[in-house]
Amino acid sequence: MKAIVCHNYGGPDVLQLEEIAKPVPKENEVLVKIHAASINSWDWDLLKGDVANRLIFGGYRKPKLKVIGCDIAGRVEAIGENVTKFQLGDDVFGDLCASGWGGFAEYACAHENALALKSPSLTFKEAAAVPQAGVMALQGLRDNGQIQPGQTMLMNGAGGGVGTFAIQMAKAFGAEVTGVDSADKLEMLRSIGADHVIDYKKEDFTQNGRCYDLILDVVGKRSVSDYNRVLNPQGTYFMIGGPIPRILQNLLLGAWISKREPKKMGLLLHEPNKDLPYMNEFFEEGKVKPIVDRCYPLADVADAFRYFVDGEFQGKIVITMD
Repeated sequence: MKAIVCHNYGGPDVLQLEEIAKPVPKENEVLVKIHAASINSWDWDLLKGDVANRLIFGGYRKPKLKVIGCDIAGRVEAIGENVTKFQLGDDVFGDLCASGWGGFAEYACAHENALALKSPSLTFKEAAAVPQAGVMALQGLRDNGQIQPGQTMLMNGAGGGVGTFAIQMAKAFGAEVTGVDSADKLEMLRSIGADHVIDYKKEDFTQNGRCYDLILDVVGKRSVSDYNRVLNPQGTYFMIGGPIPRILQNLLLGAWISKREPKKMGLLLHEPNKDLPYMNEFFEEGKVKPIVDRCYPLADVADAFRYFVDGEFQGKIVITMD
């Protein structure tokens, strides 16, 4: 089968299209013929070889994960003898981050718990955009943020995968939503439901006098003190992504603030795939729609990463196996 293989850490140029062995499912796994996959920031971190990921996945000098890519959508082609959730021919989607990755390929094996049935209301391209970003957005809003109707929510870094899902879901939960991103993404944010939009290059949302009940942050360029200042007295701030120094600051200072004040500040503890069946209800009711910016064929994954690194994309970048 064809796959995008990474033998060394680096930029998009280290990625190679190769023929490798087709995987065989273990007793609790299914083999998925992949129709589409999508890029997440975690894929980029793995490709670069960030120190944290080298420690987590091994391969200090060279990557142990030769085929990256965690979000997939496709059709079940074979099942292990102990699989009970799926049958041959089922259309599925899921996040492979706990099942060995391997999404940038024509086939991948995954534990049955890493997958869910795809809603017929989604195309394979749309479904591939959902698993990691959609689940993070939902868990940030509902499980961690405990969003309620009438509350105010700010999404920092609103134009990417997590942000576009979070804005639509927050509106479905009845919140008043503010999206922060670059100017060229603001009209898209309005089109998916944002009540207010802020161009971060022209306005500092931590200095404009407005406060929020919930802030979700995928950028991580502001200090914990900045976010604390714009939280309502019992507000919540959760960091979903960002640089390691900011994550460490959040772990220490955020925990200290949470003990001293009725505010809650912390990091999102992502539980992969937990809410995929629940999320299908959003899609089937028409309340949420995956935002897909561009699609690239498997052979052009390097170009897809170059576009990802530019940061100009809106929603998700999808890889197709057509």
